[in-house]
Amino acid sequence: MLQVEDFVRAQLYENEEAVIQDALRHLLRTRPELRIQLAIYRYEHEELSLAKTAQLAGVSWAQMRDILLEKGIQPRLGPVTAAETQSEVDQLRRHLA
Repeated sequence: MLQVEDFVRAQLYENEEAVIQDALRHLLRTRPELRIQLAIYRYEHEELSLAKTAQLAGVSWAQMRDILLEKGIQPRLGPVTAAETQSEVDQLRRHLA
């Protein structure tokens, strides 16, 4: 069986991390459904925007919104109340200061 370190010892890659990253890129290219599932997982467990999630999934913003809705996940589309909007503005000001 092939081992990650075999690729490094054969000087095909600089290090093990490069082997793993290349393997993951190829896996996600050949299995786009995994890319979408991974993006959904990150959306649910991290503070990713819908746009960033769509980019990770390799689909448009509208497609990602529809995918989330099909899976019973309510997309976060921005602040709902004036207080949430003000909180986002304050956070952005602090970040830019």
